[in-house]
Amino acid sequence: MLPRQRQAESEVPGSGAPRPGGVRRRSGPRQEYLEAFEGTGDRGGRDARARTGAPARAAEGAGTAEGAGTAAVSASGAGVPAQRGGTKGRTFTGIAAAAVTTVLAVVVAGQVAKEQDGGARSRSVAGQAAGTGVHGDASGASAPATAPSPVALTYDQKMAEKYPLSAKLTGPGRFDAVPGFDKAPGAGQKYRYRVDVEQGLGLDGALFAEAVQQTLNDRRSWAHGGALAFERISSGKPDFVITLASPGTTAKWCAKSGLDTTEDNVSCDSAATERVMINAYRWAQGSKTYGDRIHAYRQMLINHEVGHRLGHGHVSCQKDGELAPVMQQQTKFLDHDGIHCRANPWPYPGS
Repeated sequence: MLPRQRQAESEVPGSGAPRPGGVRRRSGPRQEYLEAFEGTGDRGGRDARARTGAPARAAEGAGTAEGAGTAAVSASGAGVPAQRGGTKGRTFTGIAAAAVTTVLAVVVAGQVAKEQDGGARSRSVAGQAAGTGVHGDASGASAPATAPSPVALTYDQKMAEKYPLSAKLTGPGRFDAVPGFDKAPGAGQKYRYRVDVEQGLGLDGALFAEAVQQTLNDRRSWAHGGALAFERISSGKPDFVITLASPGTTAKWCAKSGLDTTEDNVSCDSAATERVMINAYRWAQGSKTYGDRIHAYRQMLINHEVGHRLGHGHVSCQKDGELAPVMQQQTKFLDHDGIHCRANPWPYPGS
């Protein structure tokens, strides 16, 4: 056994003789690193260990910060004496370094992705907490643009529009009083009236009631000079009831006073009853004589039929080109006997 011991001692790297006491004191890198890059001796076995062992240990340690540091030092050869392996040692060093670099790149990329994902989630949570976003909701989906609110039409704009309603419509004959109260202006003789609208017409009853009140108390109307004043009520005993009704229902109520409104689909004052009937078809669609002047036509309808309730009969213009009297049957005609009359909705148009 002694010759074998001497042989082992004589193989200490960098020395040709055994160390005192037969004990070797190691200095520098561990033996496995030297073996990985050794250029003499058992080259086949050591090369195999260099190809398999060193990169594997470097990859195993790359998962932690300490392992990554160790692997980097091992692969780069820092702190390792100059290899005697020459070109092959440098090749193995490059392979190990490339493997470690790849592992580190994967680890770093994963950490960056997590940080970015965490930041995105933080911004999303912040947006949800605030409840706001330029174009997104809490889920991150794009929110549709808010549609602008429709602008409410003025009284004049509503009165300038025509509304769909059949000339052959017959309603149920049941009426609803338009709620509310409009005080009579002035100190003239007061007439109290109620506004009823037949059910199922689909027309604006409040607009109709407003039109009646404004028209009758206009200085060009029957309230001219403060002689009369009209007050709208919705309960109690009225002097008359202005009623907006379908053509069929209008005809029935007018027939109670011996009047036929079916031939020209007109309105009437049913004097034998409390109702002044306004044909809803005419209110909605107007007449050929007024064309698109639907606002003025509606004023004429109110003034004409209430004029009958106040005791005024039919008259016509007598000179070519003059204004038709409000009590002329302007729904039916403006021209008669070679005379051309101009449309007029007021009893006192010059006021």
